Amino acid sequence: MKTILILEDLALFLLAILAFHLQSPYAWWLFPACILLPDLSMLGYLAGNRTGAFVYNLVHHKAVALIVYLVGLYCHLDWAVFTGIILFAHSVMDRMFGYGLKYETGFKDTHLGKIGKQ
Repeated sequence: MKTILILEDLALFLLAILAFHLQSPYAWWLFPACILLPDLSMLGYLAGNRTGAFVYNLVHHKAVALIVYLVGLYCHLDWAVFTGIILFAHSVMDRMFGYGLKYETGFKDTHLGKIGKQ
């Protein structure tokens, strides 16, 4: 089952690359340059586990990424389309590598299990 979920996320990541290629006027190198920017949301943990988990989960939620993307399409905002694609691509990439949405108990506690060595 784990392999199937990883392959599903890989397909979604490739879909995000295709969307970037077809719908973004920006240079190709911006995609890899910005793909890790959503991890800046980890700075929310400086305000504690509860705030950190909220901020991290908001930025890493695929539905939020799709809403940003759709608003960008509807309003003809290239930067919002780009942001939505990056948020979505980053979220599915994280899931492929086993990084899930966070619980308030700590950064290593995710909906996919604990991160790191047990």
